[in-house]
Amino acid sequence: MESRMQTVESRKNKRISIGIIPGHYATNHSHVNYYVDMTAIKTSSRMAKEAAGELSRDYANTFIDTIICLEGTEILGAFLADQLAQSGINQGKDISLVTPELNAVNQMIFRDNTQNKIWNKKVLLLISSASTGKSILRAMDCLQYYSGDLVGTGAIFSAIEEVGGIRVNALFTEDDLPHYDNYPANECPMCKNGVKVDALVNSFGYSKL
Repeated sequence: MESRMQTVESRKNKRISIGIIPGHYATNHSHVNYYVDMTAIKTSSRMAKEAAGELSRDYANTFIDTIICLEGTEILGAFLADQLAQSGINQGKDISLVTPELNAVNQMIFRDNTQNKIWNKKVLLLISSASTGKSILRAMDCLQYYSGDLVGTGAIFSAIEEVGGIRVNALFTEDDLPHYDNYPANECPMCKNGVKVDALVNSFGYSKL
């Protein structure tokens, strides 16, 4: 698989890039024809800082108390909080970063010691990839329970433009992957044509089959 990896650079900043591998992949919510590798943005301090600088432009005029980091976006979130705390409407205001826990039935929860970062706070949701929007909707349900006010959603890659009336601002979109497709598992044309699944994919990466 790795030999088929292609690099896609950001149109806005050539120092930001993702990798894509064409194939047949199964995620928790759908089947897709590209594995989108965001490892560098999630793990490289240099690239994460560049990526945070680009994302911060979308929220320069949005007051934010807390960034909720999903799917391994904590490093990116920390740089984003730093950028926002130094510029725009957030200037001089400390910004908290928290990551929810998943309980036994896959619901997002916050323990008592972090709930005060959510209650009645202006919250930015940060996610690595949004293909169907289901993870974002689950986070919205969680925020509603904890009385958090969702003011924005940021992503490294998104195949959708908005979820629940909230725009998804992404570093990379379908315009960067013009042949990207995702399907419900029971409607996947690759499965119907007998094309085997190359790997199982989640926010941690992929496992080849």
